[in-house]
Amino acid sequence: MTLQTSGIHHITAFVGDAQRNADFYAGILGLRLVKKTINFDAPEVYHLYFGNEQGAPGTIITFFPWSTGRKGRIGGGQVGVTTYAIPVGSLDFWEQRLATYRIPVTEVSRISESYLSFADYDGLRIELVEREEGAPSTWSFAGVPVEHAIKGFGGAVLYSTNPLKTADTLGHTLGMVRIAEGDGYIRYRSTGNIGNIIDLKATPVPQGAGGTGTVHHIAWRAIDDSEQLEWGILVQSHGYQPTPVQDRQYFNAIYFREEGGILFEIATDPPGFANDEEPDALGLKLMLPSWFEPHRAAIEENLSPFQIREIEVKQG
Repeated sequence: MTLQTSGIHHITAFVGDAQRNADFYAGILGLRLVKKTINFDAPEVYHLYFGNEQGAPGTIITFFPWSTGRKGRIGGGQVGVTTYAIPVGSLDFWEQRLATYRIPVTEVSRISESYLSFADYDGLRIELVEREEGAPSTWSFAGVPVEHAIKGFGGAVLYSTNPLKTADTLGHTLGMVRIAEGDGYIRYRSTGNIGNIIDLKATPVPQGAGGTGTVHHIAWRAIDDSEQLEWGILVQSHGYQPTPVQDRQYFNAIYFREEGGILFEIATDPPGFANDEEPDALGLKLMLPSWFEPHRAAIEENLSPFQIREIEVKQG
């Protein structure tokens, strides 16, 4: 059986305060909050989704904000860096914007590309890279014009405790193509035009520790439920034990941990975030699956309110 993922569906991370999280990803990076819901496995915690205007696969970063959670440590068995693609000619805009908000930025080079590297308020590592590929964003917020807006994921940098095993999974299980090597990384490419470049650190990275400021998992795209079932069979044939299909309301998911320690998910493109809200009203209301609706009052009372807002620039 031969399958090829088109790339990243979403990336999910642990963060601290929900308001600070929204301030960074909406107020500074200009992403749209496309869904405000809860962690279905821990309903006392929000699950927030930020992406482009539609929340298209390949643009979605999701968060579990947990203000009392322990601090994590980025390391092996994790996504080390989340890479965002921006339009060609936009690096100067973003360098100036991040400086305005006093976010330290480092310019780095990897496999013949230049990146702006920085961290969010919880320590998650982020990069911006100019790419021709990928549809331009149509979402403008907080002073980020569409001509410079983040398109979605450029890809990710993976930290593995066993890079040889992770490389095998990327190539032989997920169907990615090894296209380059250099600067201590191996580069893979998927078939899509967004979320399609994966850089694997070529040497083992000491095991990280999950918690605030770390990525929980990375999800790869499946066209639909039928293909996801094929993925489950394929993953199992390669020696992994995928979970049963999980209904996440906006996609269906299966999970498995590859041998370098990274938690992989395979998520379906449909039904998407307009499944329970109108497209022009995404993210405005706390959305709950039907089995939690009887408990809405208690759930809402337990969650700290936050708002999507423009961030005032501090003077002096």
